[in-house]
Amino acid sequence: MPVGKPFIQLFEVDSTNNYAMAQVQASLAVHGTAWFAHQQTSGKGQRGKAWLSNEKENIILSFAIDPSPLFIRDQFVISAITALACVDLFKRYNINDVKIKWPNDVFCGDRKAGGILIENVIQGQNWKFSIVGIGININQTNFATDIVNATSLAVLTGEQYDPVLLAQELCSIFEKRWSTIISGNFQDIMKEYHDNLYKLDEVVSFKYENAVFSATVLGVNFRGELRLDTGEEITLPSGRVTWLSTN
Repeated sequence: MPVGKPFIQLFEVDSTNNYAMAQVQASLAVHGTAWFAHQQTSGKGQRGKAWLSNEKENIILSFAIDPSPLFIRDQFVISAITALACVDLFKRYNINDVKIKWPNDVFCGDRKAGGILIENVIQGQNWKFSIVGIGININQTNFATDIVNATSLAVLTGEQYDPVLLAQELCSIFEKRWSTIISGNFQDIMKEYHDNLYKLDEVVSFKYENAVFSATVLGVNFRGELRLDTGEEITLPSGRVTWLSTN
């Protein structure tokens, strides 16, 4: 089935990723099944962070992916095409200053417009399925006071949109991206990912474990590790790296 077929709308759910995971594990969903929530009470971001979203204003979406065409080592390519699909969506609405902030954020200028959370189920050497979770700010214009760099499609364009229709459009965009994975042409995917990478070739301050340092962003490798130049090239895994500032 193509991604977004079926497209299931939920009035309220704790987390679309949690709901999707439970449905897949109970064999109640197939590849491409999508769940859209009008309200999410306990949305999840990376590293246990919460994803906050006003009711009925944004895209809160998860869908199930059968990764059987891929090897376990190819996990990052799903993250790459998900981020590129989000970039595609914004560009369709004439937002051209949209970038992928490694590892999982979508930025317009220097403001966060969306986030991605992919959860994989791997049993032994078998990659059973992936749950792709996407949150994108669409109509929300007021954000929590502790969120200082958020934006939305409405803020950027001055227009209001139907989040359900945009979520369905995003599913269609992802489906086209998924077809590029099936062809096995990962080189082109990674090149396009790098072309859209936030702060590429710029100096940024990072915190990794207990060390704070500045480095030039070189890119991301096929394992999804951030490549940096600190005078010598290093690679860092996601999950323990914090962006502090740009210089």
